Amino acid sequence: MADLQDDIPTTTEVGQDDDLPDDPFRTQPCEGTGEALEQAHALLAAHPVADGYSGLPWALRHLPWYDLELGEAAVDTDVPRMREGHVGALFWSLHLPEGPGDSRAVAATLEQLDLARKVIEAHPEGLRLVRTAGQVIDARNCGRVAVVLGPADGAALDDSLSVLRMLHALGLRVLTLTGAAWTGKTGLTRFGEEVVREINRLGVLADVSGASAATVERTVALSKTPVLCTRSAAHALRPHPENLPDDLLAGLGAAKGLCMVPLTAEQVGPTVRDVADHLDHVREVAGPECVGLSGTYDSGAVHPRDLADASRYPHLIAELLRRGWSETELSLLTWGNVQRVLRSADFTARAAQHRRDASAARTAGPATSNPG
Repeated sequence: MADLQDDIPTTTEVGQDDDLPDDPFRTQPCEGTGEALEQAHALLAAHPVADGYSGLPWALRHLPWYDLELGEAAVDTDVPRMREGHVGALFWSLHLPEGPGDSRAVAATLEQLDLARKVIEAHPEGLRLVRTAGQVIDARNCGRVAVVLGPADGAALDDSLSVLRMLHALGLRVLTLTGAAWTGKTGLTRFGEEVVREINRLGVLADVSGASAATVERTVALSKTPVLCTRSAAHALRPHPENLPDDLLAGLGAAKGLCMVPLTAEQVGPTVRDVADHLDHVREVAGPECVGLSGTYDSGAVHPRDLADASRYPHLIAELLRRGWSETELSLLTWGNVQRVLRSADFTARAAQHRRDASAARTAGPATSNPG
């Protein structure tokens, strides 16, 4: 099904919130590993994982042949493992591993969109392309994994809102606000602010993972729909440049955004407990309605022990059950928070399109940041 000859890099494995009402289903810490794992499978059967970041399209382009429905050992993600791990939705990254400054950013992003659509069409029994929150539910009810296209690099716009609209027409749903002249250490330029307004109008979600603090703050303040961090953990626990300090986590939580903690050893640590520590911290600082999961499988990252591929989510949920996370909190973590953000983007887009025409804004190149 694929016809590109490069060798694929393999990944390796390493080693009560006051704002919520009393939950009659609050789970007490589980004593036995087997009992916790059994409860985790039962919970995930009702509330599957919406995985915020997968590098699968880029990984597949290196394989001469693959079958995701039968199973594919050369990647971390296939349909059997997603079913074992109770993955119900997957955000497919269109990021450019060679860097967002690539002069072929638009063409490379279009090639990845084309490949993603071909992969989905070739696996109709396991995958379904979706654009809205309602379509995610429909896919789940039909026993398919819902595939959301994005995030893509900001460089993929080539400083053109017309390109943004065409990418959206092809299915793009998430855009990372980094790698372009209109965003940087000093925040968004005036054109960058217009990008945020236009993605709100289209129903494309803003991803600020890896963005500067000024960009995060301005995007959160400007966006009419919740903002995503598709690959950000707690900087207070591990000072990785893509992890968020507590002040930004708190601001994201106040705006009902979503911090999706990545399952990578580099950002969170080498064990399941390290991942759970970050989830605990984000829940405490931003709130249980603002924390999600990001597998980052097939992205070249090294994963914590016992979280080597998409089938291993029950082991993480079992650890959280042992820590006393309630059923309500876990259902928000795995599924509910992503659904809320997608629904908000859909609603905001419908309302904005009645009030605002497509933007004709242009950029004349790098500009000074808008201080307001």
